[in-house]
Amino acid sequence: MVSAILAVGCWFWFRRVWEREPRRLLAAVLALLAGFFGLSAAVEVVTYLIPGAGLAVLLMAVLLPLSVFVLAGMLVRNGLRMRRREGRSLGNSLSLLVGAALFVLPPAAPLLMITLNPVAWGLALLILWGSAQLGVQFLVFYTFSALYERRPPRPDPDAVVVLGSGLIRGKVPPLLRSRLDRGRQAAEQIAARSVPVLITSGGQGPDEPRSEGDAMREYLLDDAGYTSGEVLAETVSRSTEQNLRFSRRLADEHLAGEREGARGRQLLVVTNGYHVPRAALLSRAVGVDADVVGAPTARYFVPSAYIREFIAVLRMHVVLNAVLAGTGLALAVLGALVIGSLGSA
Repeated sequence: MVSAILAVGCWFWFRRVWEREPRRLLAAVLALLAGFFGLSAAVEVVTYLIPGAGLAVLLMAVLLPLSVFVLAGMLVRNGLRMRRREGRSLGNSLSLLVGAALFVLPPAAPLLMITLNPVAWGLALLILWGSAQLGVQFLVFYTFSALYERRPPRPDPDAVVVLGSGLIRGKVPPLLRSRLDRGRQAAEQIAARSVPVLITSGGQGPDEPRSEGDAMREYLLDDAGYTSGEVLAETVSRSTEQNLRFSRRLADEHLAGEREGARGRQLLVVTNGYHVPRAALLSRAVGVDADVVGAPTARYFVPSAYIREFIAVLRMHVVLNAVLAGTGLALAVLGALVIGSLGSA
C-alpha cells in the first residue's frame, strides 16, 4: 500500500516538474522513483495473490546482476567496432574501456573482501560505492535522455539554431550534415506559418581553415539549396554554452524591430541525438529558453558518444560529485579501520 502511494505521489510530482521545466534531471529522478515504487507495489500484489511467485521474484533479483556482464560484452564489442571505423583515439575507445571495467570491477570487490585485509576492504568499499553512484547517475542521465528526446518542441520559435561540430578540410562532414539537414527540415516546416531565421553556430577551431558557422551556412545555401528563410552565421563560439548564448544574441539582434513581439520566444536548437540531453541542460543553466531536437547518428557511434556526454554532465555537477567522492572515501577509510580493529582483537 505504501509503495503504491509513493508511486502515485512521485508520478504527479514528475508531471508537475515536466510541464513547468522539462530541462531538469529532477524529472528523470522522479520518473525512476515512480517506476521503482510502482514495480514494488506490483510485486507485493503478485506475491500476495500467487503462491510461489515470491521465489520467482527472488530468482530474478539474484540473476539481475548478471545483466551487467551482458552490457559489458555489448560495450566491448561496440568499442572494438568504433576503433576499426573511427580510429584508435581515447574518445573512440570509451565504450571499450567502460565495458572492460564492468568485467573487472564487480568481481574484484568481493575478491578483495575475502582477503580480510583492511586496505583491501577499504578499496573494495570504494569500488562498490563508486560503481553504485556512477550507475545510478548514468541511469538518471539515460532516463532523462529517453524522456526529453520524445518531447515535441513548441511551435514558432524565434529561430532555428544548428550547433556546429568539427569540419574536415574546411568542409561539412556527414555527422554535421545530418544536423544541418534536420535544421533545414525544421525551418521548412516553420515556413508554412512565418519566415524562419536559421542560425548556423560554430567558431573556427585551431585545426580548421574557417569557421564552422560559415561552412554550415555555405552548405545550406549552395549544397542543400535552402531558400525558405534567411540563414545567419554565428562564427565566434568555442563551446556549446557559447553556441547557445551567442545564437540567442544574434537572433535578438536580427529580430529587433522586424516582427512585433517576436523576441523573447524560445529557440529551436538542432544537434545530434546523443548531444540533445546536455544541450538541453546547458540551455537552462545559461538562461536560454530553448527546445532541443536531435538528428540521427550512426548506431555504432552512439554508445561512446553517450558515455562522453555523460562525463561532460558529471563535470557540470562538480560540487555534488565531490561530496559523493568524499563520502565514498570516508566509508572506505571507516571500513578499513573496522576490519583492522576486528583483526587485531
